[in-house]
Amino acid sequence: MLRSMLDLKNYTIGATDGEVGHVSDFFFDDRGWIIRYLVIETGSWLLSRKVLLSPFALMEADWTHKRLPVRITREQVKNSPDIDTQQPVSRQHEINHSDYYGYPYYWGGEGIWGDGLDVPMLMSPGYSGSMRNEAAKTKERKNHSKNNNHRPPAPPATLTAGDPHLRSCESVIGHRIHANDGDMGHVQSMLVDEESWAIRYLVVKTGSWWGNHALIAPDQVLIAPDWLTEINWQDSTVRVDLTCQNIKDSPRFDSSATLNRQIEADLFRHYGRPAYWDHAGE
Repeated sequence: MLRSMLDLKNYTIGATDGEVGHVSDFFFDDRGWIIRYLVIETGSWLLSRKVLLSPFALMEADWTHKRLPVRITREQVKNSPDIDTQQPVSRQHEINHSDYYGYPYYWGGEGIWGDGLDVPMLMSPGYSGSMRNEAAKTKERKNHSKNNNHRPPAPPATLTAGDPHLRSCESVIGHRIHANDGDMGHVQSMLVDEESWAIRYLVVKTGSWWGNHALIAPDQVLIAPDWLTEINWQDSTVRVDLTCQNIKDSPRFDSSATLNRQIEADLFRHYGRPAYWDHAGE
């Protein structure tokens, strides 16, 4: 199921021995459009320190009570490596974070989470992960049995430099959308796959104008990351390989309704583009 990034903000993070804080932002990889870290505001118990948590830490979510349980303790969070969330996250910071918690490196091997994983399952002995996907658990067991030393070596690239591909989800909100033939709105939110933590869509508010086309009422449409051609972080703009008319005629997004697979299929059919689940071999 897909979840709105805006809805996930402020979810409570529950450790095994008490509350940790709440979600304040996400860091995603703009090459694969995968959320790699949740930014957690810890509150007064940890002097409002912000920490990063990997989706590897998550257990099955309590959507009703807007709570994300994690299989770690408050003490582990307290003693976790310091990371300045206002600065670019270096690969060395990521290595320190993964080593501290015992998580595999997501940048190693096949699969969007490394080591052949398509969902962020915990592979270390004694951890059971999210328990949400039986197929993923089978893949995990096979991979683990083939290679007990599941973490690949650190890449030879400079480890101290910030990774320019890790971006704040919050920073993308408000980016203007440029179609092939004009401006057509701005980014309002993102829809995230609750199992893989892949960003499946940008939610775009069209505004009052579709480029130089007729004045219409503001509306919401979905744009898949695969259709983007450029993100200009300095100008806060996103270019998409679609025309204003394509987008104007596309199915509307209703945030109050369930976005099922049929609605998604209609969207991809409208644009004549392959669906993301075809890439995944579903």
